Amino acid sequence: MGAAEPLRSVLWVKRQRCAVSLDPARGLLRWWPSPGPGTSVPGADACSVPVSEIITVEETDSRGKDYSSGKWQKIEKPHAFTVHRVRRARRHRWKCAQVTFCCADEQLCHLWLQTLREQLEKLTCRPKHLLVFINPFGGKGQGKRIYERKVAPLFTLASITTDVIVTEHANHAEESLYEMNIDKYDGVVCVGGDGMFSEVLHGLIGRTQRSAGVDPNQPRVALVPSALRIGIIPAGSTDCVCYSTVGINDAETSALHIIVGDSLSMDVSSVHHSGALLRYSVSLLGYGFYGDIIKDSEKKRWMGLIRYDFSGLKTFLSHHCYEGTVSFLPAQHTVGSPRDRKPCRAGCFVCRQSRQQLEEEQKKSLYGLENTDEVEEWKVVCGKFLAINATNMSCACPRSPRGLSPAAHLGDGSSDLILIRKCSRFNFLRFLVRHTNQHDQFDFAFVEVYRIKKFQFVSKHVEDDDSDVGERGKQRFGHICSHHPSCCCTVSNSSWNCDGEVLNSSAIEVRVHCQLVRLFARGIEENSKQEFCG
Repeated sequence: MGAAEPLRSVLWVKRQRCAVSLDPARGLLRWWPSPGPGTSVPGADACSVPVSEIITVEETDSRGKDYSSGKWQKIEKPHAFTVHRVRRARRHRWKCAQVTFCCADEQLCHLWLQTLREQLEKLTCRPKHLLVFINPFGGKGQGKRIYERKVAPLFTLASITTDVIVTEHANHAEESLYEMNIDKYDGVVCVGGDGMFSEVLHGLIGRTQRSAGVDPNQPRVALVPSALRIGIIPAGSTDCVCYSTVGINDAETSALHIIVGDSLSMDVSSVHHSGALLRYSVSLLGYGFYGDIIKDSEKKRWMGLIRYDFSGLKTFLSHHCYEGTVSFLPAQHTVGSPRDRKPCRAGCFVCRQSRQQLEEEQKKSLYGLENTDEVEEWKVVCGKFLAINATNMSCACPRSPRGLSPAAHLGDGSSDLILIRKCSRFNFLRFLVRHTNQHDQFDFAFVEVYRIKKFQFVSKHVEDDDSDVGERGKQRFGHICSHHPSCCCTVSNSSWNCDGEVLNSSAIEVRVHCQLVRLFARGIEENSKQEFCG
């Protein structure tokens, strides 16, 4: 039999005679009941699994019975092999499932084992050696337990070796990635929340730029993508990045995406101030409302996770607005828009097409056919804002299943810039409530949204930034105007919420770098259905 020829046999699955086929050309393993002679034709009850979603195959001591002459009879030496595979459950959840195939012929059993293993060896995208960082303090402090109970056994089953580092202080993972020899790894896994992911992200991007001789402090420089993929095992308080790229915060699901070697390219925004890199952002960069929440919550870590709810309510009641100027460069290369109600999904056409368009623009610029930023028209918006948000992804989470910008795309080289102008508390509450339902949260006169690839913000009071930062913390609650309940109290400066970290610089410059990093993910699958076959 040639290597690419289909393999078909009659085997036993759970005491049922089944026809089993493996089609190497299609990369598909199928089995279906076949009570009569021969292998029959698959019907509606046929089960299938792509070879790419088989975790491993192992020989099994079935200790079972062979079906012969209408009765189960003991056989002296039963032969069986077990296929460990991905099974899809509800709401994008993946489970590790097993199906055992039995037969009386030892040679036939070994043929199936050898053929399946040969197919798995051809999957070169799968990691074999991983570097794992565990944050033992994030979220509810369950990171180490989650990894040891739910993830490590799956990695062992898939023959993935790991080097595990339990972080001991802030930025431990980032510092380690700068110092270690990471060339021997196929990827880096972080067990924790969005903060832990951000540490690994900064470490990998920084290490890659240093190796390539690129100065990341230059706002206009093109950053070099990292060769290593990042895996996220959710164990934090929100796990926004995991939820927006996989569709669920579940450790087993994320571990299986890592094992099968999924790959998803994702945009990263660089944030600069006065010619110096401040941070990178992949989810939310928020000024005003979300900046005030994160800054206030940092002072209340003793409250645990409830501090976010408390600070959110406090910030909402304060109802501060901030005056400044937003300048942005529209993303002409993208094929979508923030309000087209077309979310980013696995195999996203918008991300593929937008990247191609962006590459064409860059080639024209390289050969002098066009002068990019100097020719393109920057837009300027001035005013008083309750919030200024820039999202590289939907920012979906369990509390807001559609996110801050439902149609934002992970890898189209753009960010959705959302401007919430001064309005009444009631209207702002209406806007916030829409993040929890299916209504268009941009359908308000005081809300503007743009798809951009660069933007700058300057606070009207930026010259007083250094002196005002300390005083704002003492007066965060502010006064609620009883005589004019619909007004906003203008405060000099807010802070930026950069993926959960506080940035105090009011004047920043932001640029989106298209598909700078890759994750062990495939994007949220459309119409993910629960499987019932064993």
